[in-house]
Amino acid sequence: MADQFDLECRNVVKTFDDFTAVNDISLAIPKGSFFSILGPSGCGKTTLLRMLAGFQAPTSGDILIKGASVLGVPPNRRPVNMVFQHLALFPMMNVAENVAYGLKRRGVDKATITQKVNETLARVGLPDAGPKQISQLSGGQKQRIAIARCLVLDPAVLLLDEPLGALDLKLREHMKVELKQLQHEIGTTFVYITHDQSEALVMSDQVAVMNAGRFEQVGAPQDLYYNPKTAFVAGFVGESNRWHGTVEGGDDHKIEINLASGGKVIAKRDGQTNLVTGQGVDVFVRPEAIAIDGTEGADNSLSAKVDNVLFNGAASSLQVRELVTGHEMTVALPQTGAFASVKAGDEIRLSWSVEQTRCFASTEGGAGA
Repeated sequence: MADQFDLECRNVVKTFDDFTAVNDISLAIPKGSFFSILGPSGCGKTTLLRMLAGFQAPTSGDILIKGASVLGVPPNRRPVNMVFQHLALFPMMNVAENVAYGLKRRGVDKATITQKVNETLARVGLPDAGPKQISQLSGGQKQRIAIARCLVLDPAVLLLDEPLGALDLKLREHMKVELKQLQHEIGTTFVYITHDQSEALVMSDQVAVMNAGRFEQVGAPQDLYYNPKTAFVAGFVGESNRWHGTVEGGDDHKIEINLASGGKVIAKRDGQTNLVTGQGVDVFVRPEAIAIDGTEGADNSLSAKVDNVLFNGAASSLQVRELVTGHEMTVALPQTGAFASVKAGDEIRLSWSVEQTRCFASTEGGAGA
């Protein structure tokens, strides 16, 4: 039934003259979900958000909140609220006055306002912050107050437009966990817009990867990472080594590929029945899927020379160059410290399995890259 979804889009299109910013988008977000729309700048995600909020009207299609169409309903009458990147808190008001602002605009009586403000501040973990000035708050506290100012209005859906973008790195990492926990506790549906894949993967129940106005794939973060369905998702979500090549052969389970740079790899077919001999493909392998000192009998193996050791704690990696073809690769270092002695100039053996090798029809018109 439609009312099991807090938000739906049905074949939504938005054009500006001859440019299509949002192209036939459909989605259905269940009640109480944390749903992220992830994509690069210019992909159409902010235009979609503005249509959800009511600031722009779709050229065609429908938007439903709680099962009811909101086409033609102005922003102030939609059961949604938005948290912006720069928060837009009023510096001349204290915390309680900021949170109460929307209720006052609606003409709610003072007793109810006081009660709802106190309840909402408690929900976001700041029960005693009411008298404080905005200038007295930390970045994380300001983030919570901006959310409280929306939640006090009891929206069906909370829209968040890259709200962590203005925070420093350490606070941003902390707030990812805070936001995820907060959404779980309050149960309001969050729709989160971001170009930061880490934010989307860490916080979300479901993620839609958007590119050139379309959704490339919608799924749980784990599905997007481990089972990408398009070359764009494989390259955009997480880090990957990427090659171009042509299909040489294979069977129902694997595909043999000649690389444009020289050499061969074997990839998982994974339902790619449309890939035929001679067709150009893009091949993807995650840095953490590659084993150092791999055995000769592995599905895919090669010898390489270390160009650089990039130490970054648990995220340390090697930049290597394949000895025969000169192809550059990134290899994740295991966290055990087993290869801590590896240095630039060393020659190492690398291997990885067919299951960890994905390929898709080339997005660059062939294998010649």
